Amino acid sequence: MNLEVVVPYLTVFVTALIVTVATVPLARAVAIRLKAIDYPSARRINKVPVPRMGGIAMLLGLAAALVVQYFGTLAFDWPSAFISHPSLNINYWGIALSVLVIFITGIIDDVVSLRPWQKLLGQIIAGSIAAASGLLIGHIVNPFGEGALYLGWIAYPITVLYLVCFANIINLIDGLDGLAAGLSAIVSMALFCITFAAGRVDAAALAVAICGVCVGFLRYNSNPASIFMGDSGALMLGFLLGTVSLLGVRRVAALTTLIVPLVIAGVPIIDTFAAIIRRKRGHVSIGTADKGHIQHRLIAGGYNQRQAALLIYGWSALLAVSAVVITQVEPGWRVVILVVLVVVSAAFIMRLHLFEPVLYHRTKTPARRNRGTRTPASTCPTPVPGAPAQTGAETPDEDAKLR
Repeated sequence: MNLEVVVPYLTVFVTALIVTVATVPLARAVAIRLKAIDYPSARRINKVPVPRMGGIAMLLGLAAALVVQYFGTLAFDWPSAFISHPSLNINYWGIALSVLVIFITGIIDDVVSLRPWQKLLGQIIAGSIAAASGLLIGHIVNPFGEGALYLGWIAYPITVLYLVCFANIINLIDGLDGLAAGLSAIVSMALFCITFAAGRVDAAALAVAICGVCVGFLRYNSNPASIFMGDSGALMLGFLLGTVSLLGVRRVAALTTLIVPLVIAGVPIIDTFAAIIRRKRGHVSIGTADKGHIQHRLIAGGYNQRQAALLIYGWSALLAVSAVVITQVEPGWRVVILVVLVVVSAAFIMRLHLFEPVLYHRTKTPARRNRGTRTPASTCPTPVPGAPAQTGAETPDEDAKLR
């Protein structure tokens, strides 16, 4: 590969990494001052108070990297990125605003704990701004015939839903030290490889910047973590990964192009889907927290935090590498690879009992005696067969609030 082609992306990656590492102490200080801290309790796995606004450092690292990319384009003739192209009709300033909105939503939640509908509203506003900025799939190649399927106005709600879902899948799996950052690094690097090969410079630059931010944040977030990314980081990361995947899609998208990002982000998507099914089977609200997520099952089976994170990294890396290969092989081999991935993932799912509801029972209280409301009695998941013996480690509690 030509060194002149590599240098811009390497510079963006290193800038994001260095600035993120350098600004984590600032993020910690802000979190402490605002009392955005996760204190030890029976519901949390940290043994000491840990600040949870690492998203501040992540945003600063991302911003610095993209500024370097922008001025590198102007001053050193780097590949043109984040400069409006009339043929693509994308307003990059609008996309930047949408990222800022999702970050602000997360930062407010880190400090005052927003209600679910308030947080969702912020995510919808961010997604709407991105869609209005041209981040849309206008057409889809017709898989059953010639030509393309024009989505029209429905492309806007589909885009918003897509971005909101991506934001939340990272937030939901943020349950162990370094897990969300590590998974996001793997996903973003895979997206970089695909978008770079496709010649989508804007998507590639953003993907490599995200990867640099995540790798830098792991310096402080790996077990034992001294700072958590909080919703300000998790929501933003998910939203950014969704943005990269849409930037990497050409105006007329093939079915494979749409499937590949979903394969790359397969682990958090599977975890979220399993949570919905599990809670439906348990006859509780989808929003009810439980200890049935992938990381919960592994820790309940005796793995420590580092081991559980490495196992999930491995699963995600398998999906990511396979997705990259899918874009380089003939259609017949794509089907074979997808079938293998489905079989392997199904084996993981069955072994971890992801779709089995955690234990619930009916609790009668004076206020709810006649309403038959189900409330959690125990959230201990089924141990993983063949896992190491329990080490006495505490089991994480609920979704993104597991600290």
